[in-house]
Amino acid sequence: MSEVLDALEHSVEGDRTSVQHIIDRLEDRSFPAQMLIFSLISTSPASTIPGLTTAVALIVFLLAAQMIVGRDHAWLPRFITQRELKSRTLLRAIGWLRKPVRAVERYLRPRWSFLTHRPWRWVPLTLILFLALAMPLMEFVPSTGSIASAAIALCAAGLLARDGLLIALSLLPLMGLPVAIYALGF
Repeated sequence: MSEVLDALEHSVEGDRTSVQHIIDRLEDRSFPAQMLIFSLISTSPASTIPGLTTAVALIVFLLAAQMIVGRDHAWLPRFITQRELKSRTLLRAIGWLRKPVRAVERYLRPRWSFLTHRPWRWVPLTLILFLALAMPLMEFVPSTGSIASAAIALCAAGLLARDGLLIALSLLPLMGLPVAIYALGF
């Protein structure tokens, strides 16, 4: 995961960075790496940018759907890939993410790898699809979008590291967050 952050950090040029630029830098990485980086951006303080949670939700939804159907390469619509972030905000988010990413990496290792293959991987990916559909509503409830993104990041990290135990642990917040949001009044 640190390598993904390093690649992204070293690729930032100019005042603004487009989503397409991020995808181009992660192109040789897997779907989980792309899902991880976008969900981590949404868990950082950058999530206070209006519309960022919704944009990340759409990207994560499309990536998860493409993983489920077995696509080899990610495709995102042009109106998403042309969106831009201030490079300074992106670099600040990457810096903020370094410490928690390092903490999580110490515990990642291949285990329960059967959960990273079909048909088992469809369970967390389907939950991610439903969570991504609810994330635009989370823009109205502070921090819930970041919590949802953190749950997605845990699952993506598990898929990336082939750590089925982390995937299983990510199911708790993936299933619990929609229930909590419903209980809060949506």
